[in-house]
Amino acid sequence: NFSNLLARVEKSKERIIICRNGEPVADLIPHQKKDRTHPDPLLRKIKINYDPVESLSADEWPSAKR
Repeated sequence: NFSNLLARVEKSKERIIICRNGEPVADLIPHQKKDRTHPDPLLRKIKINYDPVESLSADEWPSAKR
């Protein structure tokens, strides 16, 4: 049953492929915790040269939304 598969993945850290009618439909893999306190190194290259929360002036709004 599914609980046994979860226990197996948890204990052995193996990946289990779940099939329907002989065709793979999902992978059951161990959860990997992500450290959200450190930004992705690729994001450090992004430079924003404007204030992203600055209000738009009336002429910057699309005419249909004015």
